[in-house]
Amino acid sequence: MKFYIITGEPSGDLHAANLVHELKKCNNDLQIRAWGGERLLEEGVELAKNIKDTAFMGLWDVLKNLGTIKENLNYCKQDILEFKPNAIVLVDYPGFNLKIAKFAKEQGIKVFYYISPKVWAWNKSRVAKIKKYVDELLVIFPFEVEFYQKYGMKVTYVGNPLLDEIAKGNFKFTHQFDKPIIALLPGSRKQEIEGILPEMLAVIDRYPNHQFVIAATNTFSKEYYQSFIKEMNVKLVFNQTFGLLSNATAALVTSGTATLETALFKVPQVVCYKTNWLTYFLAKNLIKIKYLSLVNILMDKLVVKELIQSELNKSNLKEELDILLNDNKEILKDYDELSDLLNKKGASKNAAQFILKSI
Repeated sequence: MKFYIITGEPSGDLHAANLVHELKKCNNDLQIRAWGGERLLEEGVELAKNIKDTAFMGLWDVLKNLGTIKENLNYCKQDILEFKPNAIVLVDYPGFNLKIAKFAKEQGIKVFYYISPKVWAWNKSRVAKIKKYVDELLVIFPFEVEFYQKYGMKVTYVGNPLLDEIAKGNFKFTHQFDKPIIALLPGSRKQEIEGILPEMLAVIDRYPNHQFVIAATNTFSKEYYQSFIKEMNVKLVFNQTFGLLSNATAALVTSGTATLETALFKVPQVVCYKTNWLTYFLAKNLIKIKYLSLVNILMDKLVVKELIQSELNKSNLKEELDILLNDNKEILKDYDELSDLLNKKGASKNAAQFILKSI
């Protein structure tokens, strides 16, 4: 049996790798080819394309790379035809994956979508495409079931894979510090890092009794991060985000999956987001939800403070960080409720069993 898996960023690579691990436990005679990164490679998957060549964020970044994206799409379609999979498993990465879903459907290949596009936040026009081109939708947030069912779609909540990843424990963290740690999670994309990390670093001189540590990714070199840090007393840890969070007192976090990860590790956080003016202007007019961070969206209230665009500045960051360091009882209580809300463990195993049973 053959599977072709497509994801386009580090979080998707992690969840796709865990899915592959569970698929192989159920059936060790699978052939799997994928678009992904280091985690899928560790699972013995042959990569058709590495995510370091496929992650584009925001309208401007996409526009600049339209030629590359088109080339990637054409290559992916041809590669699928040559590999001849029994099914395709799409993991997040909607701009690219929905085009592949249409192509796969036209070729008569069964399409699973694991970790669905966040169409409930914006671009609900994609719902019609998902309904038309996706055979089975496997979601990781409970409220998504009701959302998609309203459109008459087949949808299954398999649990949230972050719960399983965190439950493993024993996270690698190769550093020891004699001060409480404030974690900086500036994101995994160049555009995020360059817009947000300088703002995070601006408050460091106000907290001499804390050690700031950046969760870095191997996508970028030590020298790249050092160009932002310069002479500041900031440490780097590469590919040890969970280890860092398990040792952190507080965190400044770029909006995205990392906000949920931070909450599940029970680390008080300030959510940060800043992008170019065009992307922000368009997003502000398209997004149909009250909050930006997953934590607030899931809880449907302001659990963690969101500093967006001009609000992301040194003064506001210091004010919010002071609050977290002095009184975090309420946010920790909300984090407990969030864990209870997600409720269902074994997401990767549940998804793997569902996929194999459906095939």
